Amino acid sequence: MNYDQQDNITNEEIEALEKQPITNIKWVRSDRVIANNYNMNAVAPTEMKLLATSILQDGFTMPVVTMYDKENDRYIIVDGFHRTSTIKNNEDVGKMTMNFVPIVVIDKPIEERVASTVRHNRARGKHSVEGMSNAVFMMLEEGLSDIEICSKLGMEAEELLKLKHITGFSKLFEGIEYQKAWITRRQIKIKQEENQCNM
Repeated sequence: MNYDQQDNITNEEIEALEKQPITNIKWVRSDRVIANNYNMNAVAPTEMKLLATSILQDGFTMPVVTMYDKENDRYIIVDGFHRTSTIKNNEDVGKMTMNFVPIVVIDKPIEERVASTVRHNRARGKHSVEGMSNAVFMMLEEGLSDIEICSKLGMEAEELLKLKHITGFSKLFEGIEYQKAWITRRQIKIKQEENQCNM
């Protein structure tokens, strides 16, 4: 990593900066970088053309955020689907990068990755109601509480309530008496891991 000499950077500052994902950008072949199954950011064809023009004129100025799938030796996109698509689908951009994608890797469980994708999209003001609903449904299925979801996605309680109704999540429990025996997939997974440890 390069540092500007004018900043007279200290070892303590270097140590803090080295922990940031952007310090470890790497280039990987585009066929090893795949879409996630929860992206909610839709871009119009005109904007995709503009993205390609921007990359061709200015080069890549922002890496794609990914999570490493060790089992399949590939990278799943958290943020940057359209940048990756441009490399794969635009001949000039693909040629410019030799079909490599600049990535950074974060290591988070699924609900955290969904939250990261939502935050990236919301920060740019680009997210769809359908995509947000899917993300909320997935996080609820993973066992996150309303407070946790609002905190992770930067939402108000009223917005979450609306999305729960859109997804039909609230309808799943309509007219059904609450039972303490209900458990989420996340709770099942934790229980299975505990059982394996006790064997």
